[in-house]
Amino acid sequence: MLDLHTWSGYVVGGLILFRLLWGFAGPRHACFADFVFTPATILAYGRDLLRGQAQRYLGHNPLGGAMTFALLSALALATLTGLILYGATEAAGPLAGLMRGTSFGAGEVLEEIHEFFSNVALGLVVLHIGGILVSSLLHRENLVRAMITGRKHV
Repeated sequence: MLDLHTWSGYVVGGLILFRLLWGFAGPRHACFADFVFTPATILAYGRDLLRGQAQRYLGHNPLGGAMTFALLSALALATLTGLILYGATEAAGPLAGLMRGTSFGAGEVLEEIHEFFSNVALGLVVLHIGGILVSSLLHRENLVRAMITGRKHV
């Protein structure tokens, strides 16, 4: 199972790199600049969403934009700590040379940190799916299709 776990981590790392590139070179609504909102705007949108009065956006709404950054951060930290842990405990992977000689205790701490960020990422995924469902119902649109095609009806 370690091989499957390791390769899954590499795939996630590659997807993170792709999304970062897409966030700077992709179409308008995929670019990070299109969905950076102030904390006040994000909170106001969340409040309006709870009231069922959230404004519709053609691109990411303020919570969706914040979630994108939160998910990318949590997944990047889970991937990075996984690479460090793999190097430290298995003497394998691209960071094996840097992690050579890591103590058992440090390896245990690294494992806890990796698990923490992995669990945070899983929790964010659940919240993200819930947000997509709520927003799709509220605005009567298929956000999953919009995420796949990159198109939303005006």
